[in-house]
Amino acid sequence: MNHPTSHRDRQLEAQLCAFNTAFAELGLRFRWDASTLFSLATIAGESARVAAYIETHHPHLLKAYTLEFLCEAILARKNAQAPGEWPLATPAPREAQEWPAVAAAMEQDWHGGGLPALAGA
Repeated sequence: MNHPTSHRDRQLEAQLCAFNTAFAELGLRFRWDASTLFSLATIAGESARVAAYIETHHPHLLKAYTLEFLCEAILARKNAQAPGEWPLATPAPREAQEWPAVAAAMEQDWHGGGLPALAGA
C-alpha cells in the first residue's frame, strides 16, 4: 500500500539530493538537510529561497558573484536532476524525527569530495 507521506518523503529527498549535488558540482562548501528545506519553505519561490539562504549564510560569496548568477547556476544544475520546486508543508512529528537520520546518511556521501570551491565559498 502506498502511504501519501512516503511519496512526499521521496520527493523531498530527491530535491535535497539535487540541491546538494548542484552545490558539490559548483564547488560550494555548503550542504542542505531537511531542516534547511523546511526553514526556507515560508519563502515564496525557489530562487528567492536560494537567494535568502546565500544572503543569510554565505554573504561573502556576493563579493565575487552576483546573487542572480549564483541562484541561476545552482537552480540550473538542481533542475537538471530534479525539476520543479520541492513540495513542502510543515513536517509531521514522525517526519521530523526521521529526517535527521536520512539527512545524516546523505551527508556522509558528500564528505571528502575534494572538489574545487568557487572563490570565497
